[in-house]
Amino acid sequence: MDASVSRALIARTPGLTAPALAALLEAAGGNLSELPRCARKGGLDLAPAARSFLIAPDERALERDRAWLEESGAAIVLATEPEYPPLLRQNPAAPAALYVQGSVPLLSSPQLAMVGSRSPTPAGAATAREFAAWFARAGLTVTSGLALGIDAASHEGALRGGGASIAVFGTGLDRVYPTVHRALAERIRESGALVSEFPPGTEPRRENFPRRNRIIAWLSLGTLVVEAARVSGSLITARLAGEAGREVFAIPGSIHNPLSRGCHQLIRAGAKLVEEADDVWAELKFSFSKEPLRTAQAESSHGGEDRPLLDKEYEMLLDALGFEPATIDSLVARTELPNESIASMLLILELEGRVASLPGGRFGRIP
Repeated sequence: MDASVSRALIARTPGLTAPALAALLEAAGGNLSELPRCARKGGLDLAPAARSFLIAPDERALERDRAWLEESGAAIVLATEPEYPPLLRQNPAAPAALYVQGSVPLLSSPQLAMVGSRSPTPAGAATAREFAAWFARAGLTVTSGLALGIDAASHEGALRGGGASIAVFGTGLDRVYPTVHRALAERIRESGALVSEFPPGTEPRRENFPRRNRIIAWLSLGTLVVEAARVSGSLITARLAGEAGREVFAIPGSIHNPLSRGCHQLIRAGAKLVEEADDVWAELKFSFSKEPLRTAQAESSHGGEDRPLLDKEYEMLLDALGFEPATIDSLVARTELPNESIASMLLILELEGRVASLPGGRFGRIP
């Protein structure tokens, strides 16, 4: 068995952890081709599924993996190698290997996980993009799960900020999920990295995404939750981060917004309340330059100067809309403007990027 197939064997072996791989390689004298023999001999603390696969691997699957690795340019990083991310290696349940496309060294960079709802409000998505851009400019790598909503907004913000992002897959790297994010995944790969513990060919399965979440949490110095319901995969990521001794942050929101309740629950449990980027910097053990952050904040504060000034009625409508979604009927009651006028004004404000239409006939402001 040549070295490339041996590495594919390690990466595909189910239930093989980083400590188990280290013990196995020590017993094999560092010789990868000796791993099946050592597994057969026994005496090592291996999961039954791992031992069975090492003794009798799926040769066809390994050959397909080898061919895919060669064709795709992906790498396999073993937990015993210096390129393996040190924060991830600290956890005894860390996987024995990672599949990586893009920058392998980036896995060891200081990272902040950003997660949240798959169906965020426009304000929540805008907040994720804005914060991610600030963090990226200051040198943090933004790590998330490529899901719809806050995950995608966080990746986008980091890329727009000229920084790097890492997307952790819950599938094989040859199966971008959701498929609408293929172009986003390619952009992340060009300036960052795509990562998975799952071998190529692994389809989206519900049970794999909590496993993906633990990699996101363990790679990062901390996890920031932007919007999340009380029952949310984002809260799983936050819990795993806390259990691993990492910082947990949450952005609060309106008491009337169901997507704020998960964040409020985290804050009650001890997560750091975040109103601005400095709230995160103050807690992270990370040396950074504040100059890019100041520049970004200055640009943000002057960003509205190019927009045309609004008429008094439009300003009144935005004030009435406030920072919580509202229906046209609610806005009629608050402003006493005619229904038809409000509908027309909201359309213009939506075209200008000031408000967004939401499910249920509601409208919300965009920061």
